[in-house]
Amino acid sequence: MAAHWAGRRLSLLSLILTKPGKHVPLCCVYSPRWKSSGPSSLQDRQREIMARGLPKQKPIAGVGQVVVVASGKGGVGKSTTAVNLALGLMAIDPSKRVGLLDADIHGPSVPKLMNLKGNPELTETNRMIPLTNYGLPCMSMGFLVDEEAPIVWRGLMVMSALEKLLRQVEWGSLDYLVVDMPPGTGDVQLSISQNVPVAGAVIVSTPQDIALLDARRGAEMFKKVHVPVLGLVQNMSVFECPNCQHQTHIFGSGGARQLADTLGVHFLGDIPLHLNIREMSDRGQPVVISSPDSPEAEAYRKLAAAVLLRIQEVTV
Repeated sequence: MAAHWAGRRLSLLSLILTKPGKHVPLCCVYSPRWKSSGPSSLQDRQREIMARGLPKQKPIAGVGQVVVVASGKGGVGKSTTAVNLALGLMAIDPSKRVGLLDADIHGPSVPKLMNLKGNPELTETNRMIPLTNYGLPCMSMGFLVDEEAPIVWRGLMVMSALEKLLRQVEWGSLDYLVVDMPPGTGDVQLSISQNVPVAGAVIVSTPQDIALLDARRGAEMFKKVHVPVLGLVQNMSVFECPNCQHQTHIFGSGGARQLADTLGVHFLGDIPLHLNIREMSDRGQPVVISSPDSPEAEAYRKLAAAVLLRIQEVTV
């Protein structure tokens, strides 16, 4: 049995890594070198260079709206937010079909958060069938490699794998695809923004100043590549003592709300720092499913409702 799965994993990885597409280096996109006669002609030249050779955006087969969940840095609860946001979208409107794509190639978290293991099956046309739990179909690089195995790949291999995760997955018919992005503002963010029509980006940050600096960079990056910023989420906003109910702002207070005002984007809501969120995430039982009547689950449902409202506003 072990040999069977090892061979199957090898074939799936071969499917992922074959025929890497062409990608424009960041230096070619954002570091043009030329002389210009003035500011206006310089801007025209920049737009011309940036448009030249870039891939054309193509919808993902069967997918309606693509929502990316991003952060400027790691450790702010982005993946937990993405998982509960996707489940929250299903909870507030069960008629809608939602999928979850883990685009963090080097550090996939969705298999653990969604309690999913194993390899995806293949259709007759070699398209991968997502693994499903709690009614949410999911796809992640974590399904294709051993849990403990490091993914030590260069940029072109990562881009090739990402292209297959975007284009060679049999999602069926989805109203929304939530994409859990890797932290930062690198190749993956740029590639998805250029290749897929994205309805909007949700930026996750804690109220801490160092996290807000990176969240600002993330928001500005999406603006630069013409992806609507749906708004900011303030994660780990407040800790309430389970014994005395005293509230403590461990990471500061109101930082993400103030940043949203500064950037001129919407503030989507607060998610508390709660033991139940951490415990249920570690067990692969997201709070929206495991504790639907809890205040923290309600916070995620409110976030989902705010995201839906913003999608409607930006796509009118």
